Amino acid sequence: MNAGRILAAMALLTGAATAATAQTATQTVTFAVNAINRISISGPASLTVNTANAGSQPTDAVSSGITWAITTNQSSQKVTAELTAASGGNMPANTTLSADMTAPSVGTSDGAQSLSTTPARLVSGITKVAQSGIALSLTLHADVSAGTISSTTRDVLYTVTTGP
Repeated sequence: MNAGRILAAMALLTGAATAATAQTATQTVTFAVNAINRISISGPASLTVNTANAGSQPTDAVSSGITWAITTNQSSQKVTAELTAASGGNMPANTTLSADMTAPSVGTSDGAQSLSTTPARLVSGITKVAQSGIALSLTLHADVSAGTISSTTRDVLYTVTTGP
């Protein structure tokens, strides 16, 4: 009787081993990583020129607390900024709006640049980086010839693009 049980157990194990053989399949996966160039600015700025020392031009208004962020998976990128025509275009006579972007960990800042409807390069040499909390400063300059200007706005368009 023991021999019968042993033979039956062996037959079961042999059948189980045959049933448990692995099957395989091959799948082809097509993939790509596209160019990614994203920029964001922390929010709106409000600048008011409202003081001067006697005998001197008005004191520039300088923003504080503005930051920017960038993600790019490409090399040799730059950031430009320009005033949009749709928001009124160039600044009023005898006024200047300048932007000064600190460079991310890979890149070089061009320092403060006057903005107009022509793109001005702010940062160059940006290569494969994802970084946030980078300082951005805006400065409004108005000399006495500007007179008084009621509160108005300009949109600044920041662009990440390839170039020196």
